[in-house]
Amino acid sequence: MTTDLVDRITQHKNVSNSRKLTGKGQFALVFRYISLSILFVIAILPIYIMVVNSVKGITGVSQSAAFTIPTHLNFAAWGPTWAILKVPMGRTLFFVVQSSIISAIIGSINGYVFAKWRFKGSSAIFTAFLFGMFIPYQAIMIPLTQFNHWAGIGGTIYVLVVAHVIYGIPICTLIFRNYYAAIPNELIEAGRVDGAGMVRIFRTIFLPLSIPGFVVVLIWQFTSAWNDFLFAIFLTGGAPKLAVATTALNFITGSGNQVYYGNNMTASLIVSIPTLLVYMFLGRYFLRGLLGGALKG
Repeated sequence: MTTDLVDRITQHKNVSNSRKLTGKGQFALVFRYISLSILFVIAILPIYIMVVNSVKGITGVSQSAAFTIPTHLNFAAWGPTWAILKVPMGRTLFFVVQSSIISAIIGSINGYVFAKWRFKGSSAIFTAFLFGMFIPYQAIMIPLTQFNHWAGIGGTIYVLVVAHVIYGIPICTLIFRNYYAAIPNELIEAGRVDGAGMVRIFRTIFLPLSIPGFVVVLIWQFTSAWNDFLFAIFLTGGAPKLAVATTALNFITGSGNQVYYGNNMTASLIVSIPTLLVYMFLGRYFLRGLLGGALKG
């Protein structure tokens, strides 16, 4: 009898503990979903405001009714807004693609050297590369402008290509260096046995394995360059012939005391569409690149 009683008490305690754990697990699950829902609303709210107010016409938007859904769709703001933005957006795409590809290529070469071909002082040089990520834009504005004039590219869109390539090299080098560090050294030894040198090993072994790293870097650079405003307004001097998406968006503010919020919301939505599309169609590859080691180390 005593043994049976002890067994029943022990079983009762185990059941109670399991219920407590289940209760804690349910609370954690509810808390998680509530937190994710709040974060989702915060993230989606700006997009909702832009979309809703872009279909209210040019003068049909007011601050007091910014969150209300329109009773009918009015796309009157889209035509004139796109007419203003289509050339700057094409110019932005031109320099963003170039700067992203160039900085990715240079970053992959640097990352390969720092990860697999160590030399005297390589750690100090790599640390100096990392410091480049923390230098504020404002600190290099004047030297960068002087360099552009010296190179003969002042007054052209290539000033932005050079600026974003220079500023993108540190982060691209870090990403590729950490990515290549996870690749086994046995592959290099196998290449050496076959008589391959440093360049051939990089071209035939590392580049085919670098697709996740390139995806991460290209998306990162594309987003950074597309959303940049400081370089765009300073290095181009606000010249209309060099206006890009962000500077053109800044100039769409109305005249006098009248602010056309319909145009502003439509312009904001149009300018944000390319980056939204990039993450919609390439976001899963971006996550795969991150999980595959592109930012590990």
